[in-house]
Amino acid sequence: MNILLSIAFVGAWSSGFIGAKLGSGSAPTVTLLMWRFLPLALVLGVAALSTARSRSSWRGLGPRDLFRQAGVGLLSQSGYLLTVYYAIELGVSSGTTALIDGTQPLVAGALAGPLLGVAVSRTQWLGLGLGVAGVAVVTTADAGAAAGVAWWAYLVPFLGMLSLVAATFLDRRSRADVGPMVSMTVHAVTSAVVFTALAALGGGLTPPADGDFWTAVVWLVTLSTFGGYGLYWLILRRSGVTKVNTLMFLMAPVTAVWGALMFGEPFGAQTAAGLGLGLLAVAVVHRGDRGGRSDLRTKGGRRRFAAAGPVTPRRSAWLRARSSSRRSERPVPATPTGGPAEG
Repeated sequence: MNILLSIAFVGAWSSGFIGAKLGSGSAPTVTLLMWRFLPLALVLGVAALSTARSRSSWRGLGPRDLFRQAGVGLLSQSGYLLTVYYAIELGVSSGTTALIDGTQPLVAGALAGPLLGVAVSRTQWLGLGLGVAGVAVVTTADAGAAAGVAWWAYLVPFLGMLSLVAATFLDRRSRADVGPMVSMTVHAVTSAVVFTALAALGGGLTPPADGDFWTAVVWLVTLSTFGGYGLYWLILRRSGVTKVNTLMFLMAPVTAVWGALMFGEPFGAQTAAGLGLGLLAVAVVHRGDRGGRSDLRTKGGRRRFAAAGPVTPRRSAWLRARSSSRRSERPVPATPTGGPAEG
């Protein structure tokens, strides 16, 4: 059963990039994203207010906490997805976009030292270098095979990746323990407002009558969002954080193969080699962190489990260790976590 759940999770999470490709030819990026987030924000908003348990998760959160979550959502959802969808609309393959996005945990790990005071080993730096090399190899192969794609289009996914990194550190600085339903709702509402405003400014409020557009919207809302997030939680409860983190790094190769089969995107020996470097980078960074996980004692004397390393916005919002102390007395070793956000 765990194997089947893992396969379903990788497929559902990777489907976000495929859904973006499906909708890229039928409507502008902001129109597709607006109609993705409007129903999502409505469903989450109703769910957040429908039960006493859901309403209780909002108690104790002040305007500053909600404003910070809105900022995290602006970076991790609005900014990130806008760049991912726009890059695919420009002609960058879904696999290349997924791989560039997949370097986010490695980059966050490299920045964790100077920004969070987290120890980063030489082995982990080596892993980061391998990850960057893998991205360079795949991007070069994609650019060589694609016709009519501007060179600067390949810089767009990097902006999305950096937006995720910024969201990660913004969320890590929060003192509030924000529940997953709250963070997801605030992020979805923020993105719905942002993309509706952008669509209105660009004259793209009216959805096209094209069936492919609505297929993409349904695909993204059901399979990518609810399917991906739902399976994330289920596997998290059954198998733990490490298993989920490991599965995240399968997203880029799965997306690359899926894109090649479904859309005829380039997938040759050079692409396979670059994806192999990316997976090797993950293994190297994990090896550099071996033995680095431990229970950390806070200043108040209470013990808490700290999942090592930088985290994606969804993990920092959902899995931040509970503690009355702002910092632990020992640095948390950096380890890659997360992977492509549900694009």
